[in-house]
Amino acid sequence: MTGSEAASQIEYYARALRAPRISEAFRRLGDQARDAGWSHEEYLAAVLSKEVSEREASGAALRIKAARFPGHKTLEDFNFDHQPSADRNLIAHLGTSVFLTEAKNVVLLGPPGTGKTHLAVGIGIKAAKAGHRVLFDTATGWVTRLQEAHSRGKLAAELIRLRRYSLLIVDEVGYIPFDQDAANLFFQLVSSRYEHASLIMTSNLPFARWGDVFGDLTIASAMIDRIVHHADVISLKGNSYRLKQHQPAATTAH
Repeated sequence: MTGSEAASQIEYYARALRAPRISEAFRRLGDQARDAGWSHEEYLAAVLSKEVSEREASGAALRIKAARFPGHKTLEDFNFDHQPSADRNLIAHLGTSVFLTEAKNVVLLGPPGTGKTHLAVGIGIKAAKAGHRVLFDTATGWVTRLQEAHSRGKLAAELIRLRRYSLLIVDEVGYIPFDQDAANLFFQLVSSRYEHASLIMTSNLPFARWGDVFGDLTIASAMIDRIVHHADVISLKGNSYRLKQHQPAATTAH
């Protein structure tokens, strides 16, 4: 078999396997293998590694897009100097996504502008890159989704479908109070994931104020109990980083 015939066969096999990166990589890696004296096994491993790494990167990009994050905020970009109350080691551990395999939750509490959403999205992006399905929305957005499912008589099916996501991120709990029906729906979302799948929640209010949000201290207490039973709770402090960035520079009097 000539070299061109072998190349044609490799291209055919790559199409049949739906592995287009093999077609793109085998010639270049073949030249590199000959120059470096690779064994056949080393060459094959290099070609397959290229396909797998590109496929994983493509899958991660699709999962990140499907998660509907409000922006691309990474843990690497987080300003720990402005937020020293954030435990770097704990955040790094959460970035490994191990907590998802344990169905643990993460709760980020603190005033507006202290980095809660940034950390939630950053952890979510790490999870998506690690192969997990993630979905992001605000607390009111989640309630709207559940209300629509309930109105169609599909609430139970929707909660089951959402359990297929390793991670749901619930942003801005407490910014808008819920009525009784909304509070009950939110409680069902939390309960459906308890010890089955993970939540990341952000709130500008301490747990002691959640009764005001949900209009019922009993519901709030039962919900908090389920959330924090297996959870890392991170309290962020300080002034808004966004406001600090937009403060006018001090002028010197003459």
